[in-house]
Amino acid sequence: MNLGDFLLAGLAGHAMVFCRMGAAMMFMPGFGDSTVNVRARLLLALAIAVALGDSFGAPQYLLSGFWPAAVTIFEEITVGIFLGVSARLAIAALQSAGAIIAAQISLANALSFDAISAQQGALPANFLTMLGVVLLFVTDLHHLLLVGVAASYETFPPGAPLPVDGFAEAVTTLAAEGFAAALALSAPFVLVGVTVTVGMGLLARLMPQVQVFFIVMPLQIAVGLGLLALTLGAGMQWYLGRFVEMLSMVSFGG
Repeated sequence: MNLGDFLLAGLAGHAMVFCRMGAAMMFMPGFGDSTVNVRARLLLALAIAVALGDSFGAPQYLLSGFWPAAVTIFEEITVGIFLGVSARLAIAALQSAGAIIAAQISLANALSFDAISAQQGALPANFLTMLGVVLLFVTDLHHLLLVGVAASYETFPPGAPLPVDGFAEAVTTLAAEGFAAALALSAPFVLVGVTVTVGMGLLARLMPQVQVFFIVMPLQIAVGLGLLALTLGAGMQWYLGRFVEMLSMVSFGG
């Protein structure tokens, strides 16, 4: 191998890692949020590609012609998107839990800008999502995301056929597990909400002239916020463990 081929092989190896890592970081929680500077994100992905490129080497697909190289790059980007979306689905459980909590404590119409998704969302949902992202970085679980992408080369080696059916099954499983985690986090609020709703119905039947909604809603909000303060610590600690378990279903932390 002459010097030109050696340099081309090295650049191809780095480019392969950059395609997968860059695509994953587009969707990863914390890294792929709309408020994160795009140049900083790309520079981080490039730095990781430089650090890891020599470890995996360049597959012959990248050096055997345009179309084999194009197919390999497409596969690498697809795997990266799958890993990033998987991490995003795991963190989306907090958004679902917050939406359920907001509906139960009469805060569903209290909307604010969500810096994570760059759209309007209920206050409890935005709070839980931002808190979850902060805890990921505080507890160093964001390292799990980055290490998981590097470890994915054992599960999804470059040049191998894409397991499309496995991708679909994993996304479906993560969505189901995320919704189950959201229901578990919001279970105390659902119980309190049903109890308050039943009480409001009985009060409305006993005293039809009383404006039950306007009387009970401030109490419902106060009780809901108090319950959130009591359950937040234990709930988020449980969720972090659940977050790791959901990612382990794909290839993170394997």
